[in-house]
Amino acid sequence: MQEVHGGDIYRNQVMLDFSVNVNPLGPPEEVRRALHEAVAHCGEYPDIHGEKLKAALSRELSVKKEYLVCGNGASELFMGIMHGLRPEKTLIPVPSFSGYRYAAEAVESQVIEIALREENGFSLAEEPFRALAALTGEKESILFLANPNNPTGRLVGKKELHSLIDYCKKKGVWLVVDECFLEFCRDGASALPFLEAYDRLIVVRAFTKIYAVPGVRLGYLACGNRDFIQKVTKQLPEWNLSVFAQEAGVCCLKQRAYRKKTAGYVEKERDFLTEGLRRLGIKTYESNANFILLSSGLPLRRELLKRGILIRECGNFKGLSQDYYRVAVKKRSENEKLLKALGDLFEENRAAFAGGN
Repeated sequence: MQEVHGGDIYRNQVMLDFSVNVNPLGPPEEVRRALHEAVAHCGEYPDIHGEKLKAALSRELSVKKEYLVCGNGASELFMGIMHGLRPEKTLIPVPSFSGYRYAAEAVESQVIEIALREENGFSLAEEPFRALAALTGEKESILFLANPNNPTGRLVGKKELHSLIDYCKKKGVWLVVDECFLEFCRDGASALPFLEAYDRLIVVRAFTKIYAVPGVRLGYLACGNRDFIQKVTKQLPEWNLSVFAQEAGVCCLKQRAYRKKTAGYVEKERDFLTEGLRRLGIKTYESNANFILLSSGLPLRRELLKRGILIRECGNFKGLSQDYYRVAVKKRSENEKLLKALGDLFEENRAAFAGGN
């Protein structure tokens, strides 16, 4: 089955795209310049090992360079992880990013779903611990955890994260923490400091979202297990990072002020958008990320698309129905246009809206 993601602007006439969760501030100007200057190197092969990029990552993250693997986006790394480990069982909280299941099915790993309960606001609660406790057998198992979760936007607290890492260590289970949206969260706790404590912990991040460069495919993973690093590296193509990706990545890592500004801006606009949605009577779920999960009985995607606005229908997320939608946090003027369009839509469908809630 073909996977459905946000950003489907190629098949739709879209003026405003709320379906993809990239930084509303756009790429830093310095990164744009770095990409332009990289044109001078397009007649050369890129560094096959990405040494300059790894050195920059090591400095910025305080992680040993030999713990790092860079890839053509986080999705390539998820696939590399699964092909390198080939675990018998893969535990996935649902709803979650579909790429985890896609990678698990590619190696015929048994997928075990961990249902996150709506009544708990889709928080982890005790569900992963119950699933881990039920594991039997001596073969490899792996747990995927998005922090914050996509599509719910819920953040895993530092204490909760520490407990989960400890429990995975006790069970000998590999733990992949997807932190692709963590830098949007002002109070987000990274799993990177725990790499030395547990060598089956893998942290994955991408440049796509936080730096608003989805067209520049670039991500990385960190793990303190050198045998694993060798295994996953062998699963990736040679020269998988273009000169553009490597130069942009090095430049991105220098943008500390931009990242700090982003976290504050996203928090402010998320609060504004959430309050506006709630005033319209739309049910929203607590989010710490740069997007909001909401539910409505109206076919919002279809109706908003008529107005040139694209949002993400979440019916293909396990654990969610077509009544759930995800909207990105964008600039104030764009957020206002979304709220205005929704207000107009509900005025036109007041009877249907009242009946659906």
